[in-house]
Formats: sequence, structure tokens, C-alpha cells
Amino acid sequence: MKKALIIGIMLVAAVLTIAPGIWMVSASFMPAGQASSFPPRLFPLQITVEHYVDLFTRLELARYLVNSLALSLSITGISLFLNSMAGYAFAKHRFAGRDRIFRLLVAEMIIPAQVTTLPLFLMLNKVGLINTYAGVLVASMATIYGIFLMRQFALSIPDSLIEAARMDGASEFKIYWSIILPLCKPILVTLAIFTFMGAWNDFFWPLIVLTDDSMYTLPVALAILSGEHVQDTELMMAGSVLTVMPVLIIFVLMQKAYIEGIMIGSVKE
Repeated sequence: MKKALIIGIMLVAAVLTIAPGIWMVSASFMPAGQASSFPPRLFPLQITVEHYVDLFTRLELARYLVNSLALSLSITGISLFLNSMAGYAFAKHRFAGRDRIFRLLVAEMIIPAQVTTLPLFLMLNKVGLINTYAGVLVASMATIYGIFLMRQFALSIPDSLIEAARMDGASEFKIYWSIILPLCKPILVTLAIFTFMGAWNDFFWPLIVLTDDSMYTLPVALAILSGEHVQDTELMMAGSVLTVMPVLIIFVLMQKAYIEGIMIGSVKE
């Protein structure tokens, strides 16, 4: 009975969690006005793709989709490169103030990101990076969480392996590229998923930095469109589906490596 009760509670929780997503997909295929009917319908009486067609033809959503994809991939690639190098340096290299600097970085994780938004915006404005994709990239190129995650994993790599490579004449970058990165593959996949999802879903920072509507990312564009088409529930649900599906597909395809990275990271710590 206890096991059945626990399973029942988990099933109810799962249904409550997934129900809004199911309705979002269902509403995106409903004819205009049907999603606002009372009582609300869970499934469409007639399936239509007119809202998806409108998004790509009349509202030019493809441009914002490409903007988000290019920006998210760029942020993910640069972030993985910089975070992995910094994590490796903090884990395996000895230099003055290493531990103090790392403790300072970890302490800064408690500071809300919104607190540093204004200083960062003013700095970027001084160097002329406002309304540029470079300005969006700067805020995500290296993160404290990413450095911390890579350092914790790199600590588990045997020092003898690195010393042997040095004795064979390998350069520091060669060691990093040929030894450290392959060994860190599980945690790199995990960090890549986190970074891509964060960059894809980011609304706050692109909204502040980008002023040209042709440069908007998908979440910002949808927020603007929702204000202009507040009554078009089905159209907005179609836009939401397009926003959610890429990260959902990536997570499903890389779920095994993602879980492996999480489990390995927890064991190594």
C-alpha cells in the first residue's frame, strides 16, 4: 500500500507537470479562438498549422530563430573552451593566490546576477558593445559555475598522468587538448547542455543589450509579439512550441551523457 501510494502521488505530480506542455502543443494546432473557449479544450476539434505558417511568413520568426541558434552555439563553444581551461588551471596548476581567487569566485556565486547588470551594461556601453552580439556574448563567455564544475572534475585526474606527459615533452596546451579534454568529456557534455539551454532561454540580458529588433533572439521576439498579438493565444502557443522544442530535442538526444556527467560529478566531489 505504501509503494502504491508513493507511485500514485508521483503519477499525479507528473500529470500536473506535463499537462501545461501538452496543452501548449495542442493549442498551437487549434483554429483561432478555440483555445479561449469555455470550458477549455485539451485537444483541437480541427488540426491546423496556420499559426506556424504565420510565424514564418507574416511575422518572420525564422530570423529570430537563426539569431538564437547562432548566439547559443557561439556562447556554448566559447564558454566550454574558457571554463575548461580555467577549471584545469585552478585544479592542476600552482600559482600565487590560486586558492584565494577561487574562494572569491565561489563567494560571488551568492550575488544575484541582477545586481551586476547595471555595472556590466555601463562598461559595455563605454567600449561600444551595446546593440552587438559581442555584448551578449561577454556576459556568458565564462561563468563561475562552469569554472567550479570543471575544477571539481579535473581534481580527479591523476597528477602522474600530467607529469608523464610533461616528461615526454608535451606543451601545456597539448596536455590540456589531448589529455584533459577527453577525460572531461562527460562533464563537458553536461556543462554544454546547461550552457546552451541557458543561452537559448535567456530573455533578460539580450533584451537590455540589443536595441535593433532585427537582432532580437527568439524569447525577446516572442515577448514583443505577445504584446502585439495578446488575443492570439494559438499563435503565441505555436511560438512557445518553437522555443521549447530545440532544447527538448537536445536534452533527449544527450540525456545519457548528461546523466552520466551529473553522476560522475557527484561521485568525484
